[in-house]
Amino acid sequence: MLHRRQLAALAAATLIGATAFSGAVQAQEAVRVGFLTVNSGALAAGGRQMEEGIKLFLKERNGRLAGRQIELIVADTAGVPANTRSKTQELVERNKVHVVIGPLAAFEALAINDYIQQAQVPIISPSAAAEDLTQRRLNPWFVRAVSTSAQPVHALADYAAKTLGYKRIAIIADDFAFGHEMSAGFQRVFEENGGKVVQKLWPPLNVADYGSYIAQINTKVDAVFAGFAGANGLRFLKQYNEYGMKGRIPVLGHMTTVDEGILKNMGDEALGVISAGWYSAALESPANAKFVAAVRGEYKADPGYYTMGAYLAGIFLEKAMEKVQGKIEDKDAFMKALRSLDLPETPLGPVKIDQYGNPVFNTYIRKVEKGANGLTNKVIHTYAGTTQFWSYDPAAFLANPVYSREWPPAKNLE
Repeated sequence: MLHRRQLAALAAATLIGATAFSGAVQAQEAVRVGFLTVNSGALAAGGRQMEEGIKLFLKERNGRLAGRQIELIVADTAGVPANTRSKTQELVERNKVHVVIGPLAAFEALAINDYIQQAQVPIISPSAAAEDLTQRRLNPWFVRAVSTSAQPVHALADYAAKTLGYKRIAIIADDFAFGHEMSAGFQRVFEENGGKVVQKLWPPLNVADYGSYIAQINTKVDAVFAGFAGANGLRFLKQYNEYGMKGRIPVLGHMTTVDEGILKNMGDEALGVISAGWYSAALESPANAKFVAAVRGEYKADPGYYTMGAYLAGIFLEKAMEKVQGKIEDKDAFMKALRSLDLPETPLGPVKIDQYGNPVFNTYIRKVEKGANGLTNKVIHTYAGTTQFWSYDPAAFLANPVYSREWPPAKNLE
């Protein structure tokens, strides 16, 4: 018969062994990654490219990050805010995901921002550029892998005024948060450099025909700034050419207007369009050459905004997990790692996360030209290390309202 002390020792040893076994099992548990995308509607092309980006990233790493198996759980939001919220809740509460990557659109991200804070689940945005998510409505669980809506076009406005010498601009952009914010950021910097935005046109996101809007464009302007997402840039530029406008008024745009994902379906109507963005498939660097070759090999196309955004979100996840030795369950430590990333080399150049959870990276001025593999966004100028606040003091920037259709006020409309 065992002595009482021996029984106690045996029980303790059994408990320790069980705890160790439980820890070992937990260490081998797959990391569940929720992925919010769009598979239908005007934004579906971007959603498909987002999926391609994250799946290529995981394939290259054999589905493992920081020693942990990754389980990717894909949810289609259809680009509808109510769906986005319900799908997010399902991922968090039923699938028990450790982290969310997504959603695609700015209005979707705004729709789930409060819930993400309440649930305290880490989220990495591979596309949604809503300004206030890293500004006035700071979410400590949110990190962006792309720019804010206006971040690249601050630089484009500077380039248009100072290098191209433009004085008068007409704006046409999608009538939703992304279009409003990018247009406002462009207007602010352009007008502060002596230019005037003399017209603003707001076609609905799902408009089929831009003819009536193109017919309204003020012809006494130096250029048109086109702010479109998804396939809308493709339709606009084709119709702009059909109405005889291409040879009359140059087009400037956000990177999504001539994104590589739709550029492959464009013709001469896109030639000469100057845009600004944080990425181009034509960037000349070893890291980007490797990435572009991988995407072409897998999908027979060049990567663009959505592919690169999701791929970079994967890099963020990987590097943050490595910092915490794979222990993503320690959410506070993981978020601290995610928000302190400083990556000297990625396919789009150096990337550093600022104190608000937004990237600081290069903005590239690009021009559509014919290349060896079809149309390409050739980099013609680089603004190094641009932030979401451009050249403004962050405190002063944040004291103003968020960019919108109403702010800054349009004082030069004709």
